[in-house]
Amino acid sequence: MIAVRDLWKRYAAFEALKGITFEVPEGMVTGFLGPNGAGKTTTLRILSGFMSSNEGSVRVAGYEVADHSREVRRRVGYLPEDVPLYRDLTVEGFLRYLAGLKEIPSRRIAAEVDRVVSRTGLEPVRRRLVGKCSRGYRQRTGLAMALLGDPPVLLLDEPTSGLDPNQVVEVRELIHDLSGEKTVLLSSHILSEVAQICGFVLIIHQGRMVASGSPRELAERFGTHTQLRLRLGSDLDRSLLASVPGVTGCERGTAPGSWLLGVEDADLTAVRVARAVQQAGVDLVELRHEASDLESVFRTVTRGGDGA
Repeated sequence: MIAVRDLWKRYAAFEALKGITFEVPEGMVTGFLGPNGAGKTTTLRILSGFMSSNEGSVRVAGYEVADHSREVRRRVGYLPEDVPLYRDLTVEGFLRYLAGLKEIPSRRIAAEVDRVVSRTGLEPVRRRLVGKCSRGYRQRTGLAMALLGDPPVLLLDEPTSGLDPNQVVEVRELIHDLSGEKTVLLSSHILSEVAQICGFVLIIHQGRMVASGSPRELAERFGTHTQLRLRLGSDLDRSLLASVPGVTGCERGTAPGSWLLGVEDADLTAVRVARAVQQAGVDLVELRHEASDLESVFRTVTRGGDGA
């Protein structure tokens, strides 16, 4: 449904995209990951027809974007990261206006607005001014905007941004329900969210595609299969853990006293780590094996810079 070949985008001397190539399978929810500035939003803008590229081929729903931008836009629902909303219109009025811009026949507009309002949970605020809505409802209005006209392709840039935990779950379920029905390319910084709802993942870094595949395939290919999760009763110098034979990587966790260790032989190294901690006079609260996840894959393939 989406096919990108050797795509380049330059802003003066700065190269935002450096010849990326990928495909998005039809009817699948695909996660699009990368550090800030990696080129995700630029790619989505080009796919939607909002921005042109310098080189390369981009086909969406069978149409070349550069040659048939209007046909592509008829078949794409795009939710940008910063949703452009007319705050002086009601939610319903805004969606009616956009339905007209999307060339939905006037006799179908009322029913189509009802459909997207119902699907995105906007009933409580449909007659409220957009500017008077909470950030969460404004984000839902943007999602309803993308769904207008029932396009076969959805490009969603951070669709759960600004939502409370309950709303995040509802939007996740909505996107998951679209799997098989629509082709969805979803950009998100919430890796657990991508792992839950995406059957395929693309990872971009510094304008280049660095990994693609299912979350399980990526974990097998790039993940550190032998990891130890360590939690201590007090702080410990990093060099002590890093010097334990068999430890290949050592990262602090988010919780106080927590560490994630990459190891060669998990069972043997766990014994050595426990002994080193004990000899240092520090309490060992927890020591367990941990399987690779999308977060560890992301860190592995994007290590070495903040993106470009």
